[in-house]
This record gives sequence, structure tokens and C-alpha cells, in this order.
Amino acid sequence: MPEHIIVGIDEVGRGPLAGPVVAACVYIPDQNLPFLTDATDSKKLSKKRREALDILIRKHCIFSIAEIAPCHIDEINILQATMRAMEKAVSQLPFIPDMIYVDGNRVPSHLPCPAEAIIKGDAKVKQIACASIIAKVYRDAIMERLSNEFPHYGWETNSGYGSKKHLDAIQKYGVTTHHRHSFAPVRKHVQAA
Repeated sequence: MPEHIIVGIDEVGRGPLAGPVVAACVYIPDQNLPFLTDATDSKKLSKKRREALDILIRKHCIFSIAEIAPCHIDEINILQATMRAMEKAVSQLPFIPDMIYVDGNRVPSHLPCPAEAIIKGDAKVKQIACASIIAKVYRDAIMERLSNEFPHYGWETNSGYGSKKHLDAIQKYGVTTHHRHSFAPVRKHVQAA
């Protein structure tokens, strides 16, 4: 291992009405990997490019992924669940980093080393960009699998966000165990039922 290990963390899925919140943590052993020039905020990449980069990141980098289920999000709130997912991702790495860069404006309180929050970090720091990509591909795959079981909600395309199709389906078919009952549109439906 090199002397100074820097990792990046990002999360995906804070806003959706359904599905887990997912955090990924990435260490890049070789900063000269050619694909890194394309690594940026996962939302700015096409699905095809994200999936291609996901394969390369998994092959060439050291990473971990953690998720917090909707029932736990409801128990502790989405901010705490996001922080917990990030802490869990770091704890699953096979080493303790020297420094962690976190996308956003908050640093989880239980990290094993110094950390710095970087706003729009997924567009500025390659480690965060790579974490953003693998977290999104991982979470999108979860939502696509769940959409096979619950086809009415359109999760394969909306990833659990409150699209018109998703909101209409909640009205028509109700909510599932994969919905976040503490989120306003879901909570209103549950209270009205």
C-alpha cells in the first residue's frame, strides 16, 4: 500500500420515495488509469457509459458499497441513514484510509481518519466521481430488480423517485415494504388509507 491512502465517498438515493440509500467508497491505486478522464458526476453520464465505467472501476480500484433499507431510513431519517451508509462503506474497506473526501457539505461523525466535505465533489475529485458511478449503477440495478416484482411503479426508469407514474401508482396500488413511509407523498397515502 502507498504511504498516503485517499478515498472518496458518495451516496445515491437520498431523494427517492422507494428503495435504499446507497453509499460507495473508492480508492484508486493508479491515478494514471485511462478511464479516469471520463469519471465524473454519475448523473452527467449516459447509462451505457456509467455501466462501462462501473466495470473498470470495480476491476482496477478498491471499493466497498453499503446500503440502508427504507425501514431504517424511516426509523432514523434520511440524513442519518446517509451518514450511516457512508460510515458502513468505509468500515468495509480492507484498510483504514489516511484521508477521506466526502461529496456534499457534511462529514459523517464516525469515520476512522480525517475527512473533508467537498461540495460538487463528484465533479472535482476522481475518487468521489468513481464512488458516485458505482453507487448509482448498484442502486439502479436494485430498483430494476424490484420493478420486476412491483411493475406498476416504474422503478426501472424512475429509480424510486416521485415521477408522475410512481405517484399515480401509489394512489392506485398503495405502498410496498420498499417505500419510505416517512417521506411526504407516501406518508400522506398511508395516513389517508
